Amino acid sequence: MKLLFRWGVIAVAVWLTALLLPGITLHGGFVGALIVALVFGLINAIIKPIIKLLTCPLILLTLGLFIFVVNTLMLMLTDRLTDYLTVESFWWALLGSIIISLVTSVLDAILIRDDDRKDV
Repeated sequence: MKLLFRWGVIAVAVWLTALLLPGITLHGGFVGALIVALVFGLINAIIKPIIKLLTCPLILLTLGLFIFVVNTLMLMLTDRLTDYLTVESFWWALLGSIIISLVTSVLDAILIRDDDRKDV
């Protein structure tokens, strides 16, 4: 159930980001957002930990700011792997990844009940 909830939250975040930023285009409506969220979630679950491990010295050297670059690269990889998302440049991807992170954090804070927080 939590997995489906997270998938929906990421889909909403991607959809809102595409509405807010002219450099990020979502194709296929909300179904496209669900597909993008699925691919983005898989990339974040499988590839992102490996990239974070490999770039750990750089992350430490930049006091964690390189995580923004890692998140940006994950969004750009999602663009490459799906036909439902178009990101025009690195800078749009950077801004988009920040907005997606903010929206998912806010939605999680609003929608997760207090008794569910213990499991997270």
